[in-house]
Amino acid sequence: MVILKSPQEIEKIRKACRVVANVLEGVRTKVRAGITTKELDEFAEQLIRDAGAKPAFKGYRGYPSTLCTSVNEQVVHGIPSKGVVLRPGDIISIDVGAVVDGFYGDAAITVPVGSITNEAERLIKVTEESLLKGIAEAIPGNRLYDISAAVQSHVEAHGFSVVREFVGHGIGRSLHEDPQIPNFGERGGGPKIKAGMVLAIEPMVNAGGCVTRVKEDGWTAITADGSLSAHFEHTIAVMEDGPLILTR
Repeated sequence: MVILKSPQEIEKIRKACRVVANVLEGVRTKVRAGITTKELDEFAEQLIRDAGAKPAFKGYRGYPSTLCTSVNEQVVHGIPSKGVVLRPGDIISIDVGAVVDGFYGDAAITVPVGSITNEAERLIKVTEESLLKGIAEAIPGNRLYDISAAVQSHVEAHGFSVVREFVGHGIGRSLHEDPQIPNFGERGGGPKIKAGMVLAIEPMVNAGGCVTRVKEDGWTAITADGSLSAHFEHTIAVMEDGPLILTR
């Protein structure tokens, strides 16, 4: 069941989203060759707690960390570790959620580590563009899969593929609510978009094929063919006059 939020609830979600946006900007400045993903995780958790918020991911279904840090061929849900040291030429997806007064915010960025290949640069650029194209479709009266189709068409026009197994989601008093938002689909399908929906839209895009698999840790998803993957996410509210990005 899709839960429509009141203006007051959207404002509460926005507070959590502001924490998320500030954490992502803070972590972005820390990304460099030689730092471990565990160090990034500890820094992010401190920022969240200093803001009077709680990490949304830590303990969620047993997940052990504050961030998801997914490097290179890792698609999503990479677990921060002292053993993962960033190297020049890597790309890293940083996904974070926060809870403020019982309401959730969620967002992700993909960041280069120093100088990266042209393909990696293009992958990051196209993935972020596809997110913005999807968000632009979140207008009352449109259909949910209009978002999906906008993401898919932009990604595939540039020769990349969208991940099928993981999707965006509604968000509010829970981290994951209805509706699920795939990054592929036919325009005109899915439920009607209504003002009051709050959605976490998150394209996951592979440089190679779309197939993924989950590693033995039960969390880390990787591309089956070893190709690079990028991930961007915003939490948005659907207003009467269109989408409002809460995690900007």
